[in-house]
Amino acid sequence: MADKIRVVIVDDIAETRENIRKLLQFEPDVEVVGVARTGKEGIQVAMETQPDVMLMDINMPDMDGISATEQIRAKIPGTQIIILSVQSDSNYLRRAMLAGARDFLTKPPDVDELNAAIRRAGQMAIAEKSKAAATAAVLSGLPGGGRGGVRGGGMPFGKIITIYAPKGGAGATTVTANLAVAIHSEDKPVVAVDGRLQFGDLSFFFNEQGRNNVTDLAPRANELDVDVVEEVLLKHKDTGIRILAAPPRPEQAEAVNGTQFGQVLSFLKTMYPYILVDTGSQLDEVTLAAIDNSDIIILLTTQDIPSIKNIRLFLDLANALGIQKNQLMMAMNRYDKRRSITPERVADISKQELSAVIPLEERLVVPAMDRGVPFLLGGRNNPVAKGITDLADALLKRIKELEEAESA
Repeated sequence: MADKIRVVIVDDIAETRENIRKLLQFEPDVEVVGVARTGKEGIQVAMETQPDVMLMDINMPDMDGISATEQIRAKIPGTQIIILSVQSDSNYLRRAMLAGARDFLTKPPDVDELNAAIRRAGQMAIAEKSKAAATAAVLSGLPGGGRGGVRGGGMPFGKIITIYAPKGGAGATTVTANLAVAIHSEDKPVVAVDGRLQFGDLSFFFNEQGRNNVTDLAPRANELDVDVVEEVLLKHKDTGIRILAAPPRPEQAEAVNGTQFGQVLSFLKTMYPYILVDTGSQLDEVTLAAIDNSDIIILLTTQDIPSIKNIRLFLDLANALGIQKNQLMMAMNRYDKRRSITPERVADISKQELSAVIPLEERLVVPAMDRGVPFLLGGRNNPVAKGITDLADALLKRIKELEEAESA
């Protein structure tokens, strides 16, 4: 690592701070840039020094290390925090990870274990800071078509709604397909866009396949017309929902860049009231283009701790990139009431209200997915369908609020 890993030590015991500082002074790629005696002081030192890594004691008199970690991660998303505790209780570990800690070590830490944890966290800090800088650079060069407005003839632009799960496996494609069914109507039709260009399968969820896909539009993104776009879109025979499919082969995804994808979405706004975009979990340029052009971003989480952690990381990044709070909605998918993490707890941890809770119902969802039939078409009286319709109602309410604000 070319630059030194900048470390701050936070512990209310002076001897502990000094012992750790002495251990780290022998590491050529580590530099201690600050120390603090309390959680509140640790936050202040972090703001002043902007460290890569903080070693945080968990038990301190004025503010515990978990609360301090939560605040530091919110204010300085790139800083990685390693919790130190005399107790190796699993509850402490879970709380620390939910607060955004990168690692958890028992005091006194083994020297090799401490150095390895600092280097892992340091690499992560540098990667996150680089990613944030690259993200800002990519977004600054993308078209801002997702901010609302009026199209020709005084007709309002459509609304782009991106369904995004920072951790894979949250069921974003299933939610996208069924949410499209829930809000589609003849008066306000939906186009569902597959933003997973390498391994997208949104069209299979509607049991529709065709020769055309997004690669037919990307090269001419600057000169699209309605007839060309209509020819490329697939049409679901049972509902009339249009689908912009992903390429059939992963290597063909390279033919579409973020700028082109953003231009295609912007043009679709002039044709359809609702554009739903299913994206992958990686913040690549295509996903970033979808997010930047979005009027609303639906964040999808599940009950597992990695998923909740990634939601927190994305919310930190969203704040740094200036994404407005009224653009964000959050829903929990695959909720299992037998698990201890409740929707209320997730909302509290993420500081983001849940617009809907969609229960786990594999006996209904998986067979529907295998048949290529959105399960909402089979009826809306079951709990999982109700979860989707709750999300649809909340989404339409949010869209109405945005339209009223635009009119004002």
